Amino acid sequence: LASRRRLSQELDALAAAADWGPRVSHVYNPLAYAGEVYEAYVRKYGSGAPGRVLLVGMNPGPWGMAQTAVPFGVPEVVRGWMGVSGRVGRPAAQHPRRPILGFECERREVSGSRLWGWAREDYGTPEAFFRGYFVETYCPLVFMGGEG
Repeated sequence: LASRRRLSQELDALAAAADWGPRVSHVYNPLAYAGEVYEAYVRKYGSGAPGRVLLVGMNPGPWGMAQTAVPFGVPEVVRGWMGVSGRVGRPAAQHPRRPILGFECERREVSGSRLWGWAREDYGTPEAFFRGYFVETYCPLVFMGGEG
């Protein structure tokens, strides 16, 4: 987790210093403002037997990982089915059409609903699912244009 914290700090610095051009108006780093939730997820499900399948997402969606810092992290699934919670802050500058509401967000990320719906249907419990799989993202930053 210490290396992930360092990565998050480096990504924050990079995102703040970068000129993303006119197509990117907002950049969120869920590991920075909801890192407590992410760390709880990793502590609970991140260690396991060798040979697990790693499912990797591209980058966070606005109604999933952007809200909870858990990859594909539909808030009700993260808190309810997974039993993971924690403090969710807010990015310094929020896009008006993509506010961070954390666990109070009622919208659902379509890809997260599909992924965790499959996991729940086929494996029943998160413990059974995470025995064989782990879910991560290779870019935790959320990039948004002016329209969101």
